Amino acid sequence: MAGDKPKFRKPVTVGEENPRHRYRWVILSVGVLAQASLSALQNGLPALGPMLRSEYGLSLPELGMVLASANWGVMSTLLLWGSLADRHGERLAIAGGLSGCALCIVVASNADGVAALVTWLALAGALGSAASAASGRAVMQWFSRRERGFALGIRQMSVPLGGAVAALALPLIATLLSLKAAFLALGGAAAIGALCAALWLAAPQGDRPATRNDLPSPLLDGHLWRLAFASGLLVFCQVAMNGFVVLLLSEHRGLTVGLAALVLAAINLGGGAARVLAGRLSDRSGRRLPPVRRQALLLAAALLASALLVDGPLPLLVLSVLVAGVLSLSWNGLAMTAAAEMAGHARAGLAIGLQGTVIRLVGAGAGVVFGFIVERSGSWAVAILLLAALPLMSALLMSPLAGEEERRLLPGAG
Repeated sequence: MAGDKPKFRKPVTVGEENPRHRYRWVILSVGVLAQASLSALQNGLPALGPMLRSEYGLSLPELGMVLASANWGVMSTLLLWGSLADRHGERLAIAGGLSGCALCIVVASNADGVAALVTWLALAGALGSAASAASGRAVMQWFSRRERGFALGIRQMSVPLGGAVAALALPLIATLLSLKAAFLALGGAAAIGALCAALWLAAPQGDRPATRNDLPSPLLDGHLWRLAFASGLLVFCQVAMNGFVVLLLSEHRGLTVGLAALVLAAINLGGGAARVLAGRLSDRSGRRLPPVRRQALLLAAALLASALLVDGPLPLLVLSVLVAGVLSLSWNGLAMTAAAEMAGHARAGLAIGLQGTVIRLVGAGAGVVFGFIVERSGSWAVAILLLAALPLMSALLMSPLAGEEERRLLPGAG
């Protein structure tokens, strides 16, 4: 493994120090739009869960498989897209990937069975993952370290933002028009993201895609692997809890699907705001991983409260799952920033791809496993209680990295 300590390499000076780089806000806007279009597919689809279940006659594990299929596709190609962005630039990667994603969603809208639906959604995710791997790299190279946490927090805000917009819009479109129309709306969003990337993405003046072969690969850095696995445990909670919150509140506690979808939308909006706030605070303190560790511990407490309140007063249950959902989304921007900075600019795409691949690999089965536990145990409380152990394990894995970062920031540290 490369080295005994995680290294946060000094970045190229771009961003607020150089007026020539005011265009960085355009880059950030395109990155937000591209990622949001992918997130609408990944994180907004659960709002259609009851309709999908009715349309295709799905069991809970089967529904979990459908909801996870896009994530499976995303995780399968993140490393490839990250490496492609490092070598050939973000414009090619995002424009090409999201174009293919849009086409696959259109085909999925005509699926006549579960197998076809899962296949085309997985292919859509595999192509759309270009937005996840490459847009973070684009933002990193345009922003200096003093505002990078904030910028990547905004970029990561697009994940819950896209999910929130989709959670509000998709059930309405499906109710007023059809389930197929909701899928076509998702395809249209991906196509718009592809067009904007093709038109406006660019590298900073004088910057070219990195082709150096003398730098250590992020794939050989044990600290990046540790961070990725710790993050994966948090993503497992995020996928499981947020993927089933609509069913928990509607089928188990009797809320209408519309009101339950509003809770999911509030979770996504709150998670997005939390990511931006966490990024800003991180820039001010210079710390990336210690705040993530604290967020993991708070998430464990919120999940424990949710488990205890499953059959308790409904307002308290809604509040607890809302807090748990927001916390499950709040940490991601800081973890991605830390991974990119540990790898350095020339390998940032591959590092982000590694982070994304591992967290999705760990979280890929979350929907299926969580649904299976609920169905077999007959208890939402048991399933959520088991879920609460995962952020505790994540905090334990992250402790050495957070401790090293704290020591590095001590006065007089080398």
